[in-house]
Amino acid sequence: MWKIAKVEADGREPVVVVSGEVIGDVQAALDMMATVRYETGADRIVIDGAMLDAGFYDLKTGLAGEIAQKFVNYQVKLAIVGDFTGYASKSLRDFIYECNQGKDIFFLPTEPQAIEKLSATR
Repeated sequence: MWKIAKVEADGREPVVVVSGEVIGDVQAALDMMATVRYETGADRIVIDGAMLDAGFYDLKTGLAGEIAQKFVNYQVKLAIVGDFTGYASKSLRDFIYECNQGKDIFFLPTEPQAIEKLSATR
């Protein structure tokens, strides 16, 4: 299923790094979120962008918006790690920009940056 590693960050909020199965639909995202909360009690999750199905990056599918809304609704912060510069879609670049301006979902280039961002975010 998923490999879960909890990271404590100098008295800040704990962050969980998750690896494993591809998240291909909203239910898989909810399952991962519930597993993390049950096993660690944490509400800050870092995943590699490769864990998200290709449909996530095609905004026409609606998958990115649905998954993002679930994380916001359940008050779980998410950082997605990867190199997103290669995506040609302006709407995807705009989505990533808007997420990074908020306080719930972030697209960051490295895992250490993601851990730092989530542990410092209120």
